[in-house]
Amino acid sequence: MAILHRATLTPTKPEALAAWLPHQPWAPDAGDLELVGAFRFDDPDGEVGLEVHLVRLDGVLLQVPLTYRGAPLHGGEPFLVTTMEHSALGKRWVYDGLGDPTFLSTMAGAALTGTGQSVAVVEDAGRRLLVPSAVRLGGGGWTGGPVAVDGLVLVSDAADGAVLRSDVLELHLARRPVPGPAPAIGLVAALHDAEPVVLVEVVGS
Repeated sequence: MAILHRATLTPTKPEALAAWLPHQPWAPDAGDLELVGAFRFDDPDGEVGLEVHLVRLDGVLLQVPLTYRGAPLHGGEPFLVTTMEHSALGKRWVYDGLGDPTFLSTMAGAALTGTGQSVAVVEDAGRRLLVPSAVRLGGGGWTGGPVAVDGLVLVSDAADGAVLRSDVLELHLARRPVPGPAPAIGLVAALHDAEPVVLVEVVGS
């Protein structure tokens, strides 16, 4: 379960994405930004915020994983999206999730098992309220024994997708998700009543 805070963010998430995305090789270099939806995973240690945004830039659907940390990620400078002031949590360092090992291992586990997104709730006046998501995950397919999900590194990152590898896994993450059949092992996302799009496929193990 992801606990959200009613807070002011500076810059806001749309502002941060609008400034960062046009400089990425897999995104259009200009255009209007539309937020389509987002979902979260749970960090097993409860320290890192793990959120995946689905946005349209210049009409192109993009998958943008972000992580939120209370301190800089060692070696994470090439993946820094922005620093953000959070009125409840203070300064946050925001990273491209594909450069953050916590996101990579959690995403790999979700792709292998189909455990799905976390339930998001917001605390308001002493009560916890469910925050509905515009995105519903599905997938999975792993039926074997234990599999290591650590050690994944980003091998390539382009408009046709990102490739991540470890000594036991290869995953393809769609930077520009499109509708298609669910992979044998992976994740798909349903957006409202639209045809599901493929987010992640495990192609080697």
